[in-house]
Amino acid sequence: MDKILSKSERTRQFIIETTAPIFNTKGYEGTSMSDLTAATGLTKGSIYGNFENKEEVALCAFDYNHNQIRKVITEKINQAKNYHDKLMVYATVYHSFTRPKGFIRGGCPILNTAVEADDTNPLLREKVAKAIMSWKKGIMNLIEAGIEAGELKADADREQTALSIIALIEGGVMISRAINQPASLDVVLKTVSGIIDNLKADNLS
Repeated sequence: MDKILSKSERTRQFIIETTAPIFNTKGYEGTSMSDLTAATGLTKGSIYGNFENKEEVALCAFDYNHNQIRKVITEKINQAKNYHDKLMVYATVYHSFTRPKGFIRGGCPILNTAVEADDTNPLLREKVAKAIMSWKKGIMNLIEAGIEAGELKADADREQTALSIIALIEGGVMISRAINQPASLDVVLKTVSGIIDNLKADNLS
């Protein structure tokens, strides 16, 4: 049974959901308090009555954006019938990040936040690091389960494969946005597909 939220909890959630696309599009430094008040229709006092400062809003907004991605990926992975197809979700779902109607406005929050928070905001950088490590662990777990099921090669390097997939996806998103050519990401994702195809056990190839 879903928890019934209090009025303050509903207000807090409203602020997070409303400002999450702004932070993901304009970044932490580029997002002003006037952006937050304009988007939510709340006063500065109302926002600070629910959050300690702008940084806390940004941290919650990152979690919200990241969770939106995880929900989509998890749903598609659960629908896939074998471990090859589960891994292949990563080679398909990220196409939308460089399209105007991508499912996360502003693109990949991991990439966006990592670039901005690298040297300036340790709390946001920590959020990104945890997100990447969770992503890496998820891929490695799928590979391990695929090996145990006899679907993937027993000698597959779990960590190398996971890090390569993540690096290619994030690099592809960055390049496609920098040169404003969404098709560039498609090229990179073909390489991701190739890596995943090469994981298939020889008897299933």
